[in-house]
Amino acid sequence: MSVPTLPTRNGPAAILIAGPTASGKSGLALDLARRLGGVVVNTDSMQVYADLRRLSARPSPAEEEGVPHRLYGHVDGAVNYSAGHFARDAACLLTELEAVGTLPVFVGGTGLYFRALEEGLSDLPAVPDPVRAAIRARAEGCPTEALHADLAGVDPAGAAALRPSDRARIMRALEIHAATGRPIAAFHGERRPGPLAGRPLLKLFLSPERETLRRRIDDRFMAMIADGALDEVATLRERRLDPLLPIMRAHGVPGLIAHLDGEIGRDEAIRRGQADTRRYAKRQFTWFRHQMGSEWLWTDPEAALALALARLSA
Repeated sequence: MSVPTLPTRNGPAAILIAGPTASGKSGLALDLARRLGGVVVNTDSMQVYADLRRLSARPSPAEEEGVPHRLYGHVDGAVNYSAGHFARDAACLLTELEAVGTLPVFVGGTGLYFRALEEGLSDLPAVPDPVRAAIRARAEGCPTEALHADLAGVDPAGAAALRPSDRARIMRALEIHAATGRPIAAFHGERRPGPLAGRPLLKLFLSPERETLRRRIDDRFMAMIADGALDEVATLRERRLDPLLPIMRAHGVPGLIAHLDGEIGRDEAIRRGQADTRRYAKRQFTWFRHQMGSEWLWTDPEAALALALARLSA
């Protein structure tokens, strides 16, 4: 992956805005990009998909028209889009922005995407389609906890690092072992630098008060439903995609599909979606606190714009 040389300016090469879902990140990014003549760049693993504008809380068409937005809604739901795909797309975009001297404002809640921008990613090997198909055929109908036990038998360290309920990552580790005969951790040291490695950056993490955030999450989910998120999921359901695809595990999707299948009521589907999203927000706090560096500035959302402008003018 080539690392572009961003234009010299009095300030950072890019602004990075992270935080839990519903913390106000997109509004801050929009404001900063408008003030600075920049471009808002998606750094959220669900907002890349064209299928889920409402349920992933993508910026509105009016917002996207007012300020340039990139890497939003450019991926079909049938694609297993990964942090590696994002890093390559971001590197190409940074080269493009370099040519016109435009400041990128990366915003999102996916910690691994932010890590990919700077530290890079482990260079995991490709899994041949026949191997993946065989692993998934054996796993069909098998409880996730049983798959975790299978992984522990061939890759104890890999299993210990994963929650027994994390089916997608367990399957990935099983596929890697089946394809290579090696544990997934064996590839973690083989890392390519990210496209922003070594660049001066302004990095903000929005940290709202927890009870306020819980209310915002619940209210926003209800607003999504009112805005047509259920119809959006119904259209996705009709595609009959692989349930292990990232889009099929988006917060709210499993519960809303269960409702559409007649398994649970609408209120229960909403309750599950809200609860899943609240748990995800808690994990986002934990991940950034323990996985990202001290150079991230944690701030109350209400104070974030003033803090950013002060740092930019220093």
